Amino acid sequence: MATAATVSLTPDTSGVLHIPTSQLSQDSCKLASQLLQKNHNDYHMYFNQSGFHNHIAHHLLTIFALGATPPQIQKAYDDNATYQRPQFPVDKDTVSSMADPALFAKYLGNERYFHDYEIFFRKEIEKHNGNYGAMLKEQLLSDTPQAKDLLVRMFAGFYHPIIHLGFGVEFEQPAIITEALAQAATHDNWPAAFITTTTEKADKRMQANENPRPLVDLIHEARSTPKIRESPHWEDGNKLRDGVLKRAMPEITDLCSQWHVKPTKDDLRLKTAEMINAACYFAGAAQHSSHQKAIKWDFFYMHCVNCSIFYSAFLDSRFDDWLSDEMRAQLLMYKGWSDLAMYVSRGAPELFIDEISEYKPKQPSDGWHEIFARVDELPDDGHASKLVRALANGERVCGEYEGKAEAESWQIKGNMWLGMAHMAIDSVEGTTSKWARNVGFEQAWKDVPERGAREENVTGSKGLNGVAEGYHEKF
Repeated sequence: MATAATVSLTPDTSGVLHIPTSQLSQDSCKLASQLLQKNHNDYHMYFNQSGFHNHIAHHLLTIFALGATPPQIQKAYDDNATYQRPQFPVDKDTVSSMADPALFAKYLGNERYFHDYEIFFRKEIEKHNGNYGAMLKEQLLSDTPQAKDLLVRMFAGFYHPIIHLGFGVEFEQPAIITEALAQAATHDNWPAAFITTTTEKADKRMQANENPRPLVDLIHEARSTPKIRESPHWEDGNKLRDGVLKRAMPEITDLCSQWHVKPTKDDLRLKTAEMINAACYFAGAAQHSSHQKAIKWDFFYMHCVNCSIFYSAFLDSRFDDWLSDEMRAQLLMYKGWSDLAMYVSRGAPELFIDEISEYKPKQPSDGWHEIFARVDELPDDGHASKLVRALANGERVCGEYEGKAEAESWQIKGNMWLGMAHMAIDSVEGTTSKWARNVGFEQAWKDVPERGAREENVTGSKGLNGVAEGYHEKF
């Protein structure tokens, strides 16, 4: 049984997008649970002091859902455990002191206290008799200053805390949820000004009964507005924080606030699908303007897509007792706004839908099942497998609205979903550099080979795991 201290997977806790549960073996459940438990017990959330994230939980949960065999699960763990850091020892007095909001705040943003925060949130779940939803409602989703601050921190680190929380909720693993909250607590709260300002502006628009604009229209307007488009600079240490939010805060918050969500079941479902469609559009269509460079996904845009699947999980009615529709709408607006800002932060590149609609796969006969099998086998740290699973979820969620008036502006339709999955797996198999970074800048494409050029084959995970590739920005 899964608890705040114990990871335990079953075929029934395999997420919103998975192979048939009848094909999820008990051996895979058992091994994935054991390795996730070892990661939970032994390793820090950041594998270095620059804040690069431990993705073992993301990777194992994803390929488990996609049908990975025990040997594939073991290899995925082994490839990425080699460079992890051990946990800092827990200080019981520090953990106890965190019950005081002033002392809880004392350790915020300091990765040294990740394990202490983790144990604190474990004890909070136990205090609620194992009910992680009640703990989340109190510690993350309430109106207290501490909870509101922690929620903002969920959107730092290029979505990693909210992604981690999504995994914990989707796979119903309280221990993973404690990791997510501790991760948020040890990130900075630099998104606060952006989120707060945009919320205030959006609230005024909603009170005035102003209709929201389509996300795709706002993406195109961002590119066509020089003050916004030119706000990030190549040399910025963090192009979102130090570029967009420093040089174009009024403009980007005005733009983002024009997309808002009603706290109703119908609008939440519609706007979740719209958010997924828009993120996949700008992430997949952001290719080089020459159309001669190899297809590459931007590393940062890929996180917008990877995070999107958890918003499908958040809609599950099983969570209604602790996750209100008002909070679902708030979380969804934060995501849509963050995606718009993220699009701008990589240089607001021109988007080429034909690169998706006319893509010629390397293995055109492969369907979803075959692509899942390829990504399960791929030397990876989880980014590619998350991308493929999120795209499959996008097809499932957005297909409901295809051909309907409310989805008229959406760009990704029909066979494009499978086409993008081919783009994803084809671009990461057998290459030493899996991703482009900051694709709206010409410098990002300097070392990307021409289409058809042979790329060096990869036999292990080096070059994928973040040690070799890194994030190139401090979180």
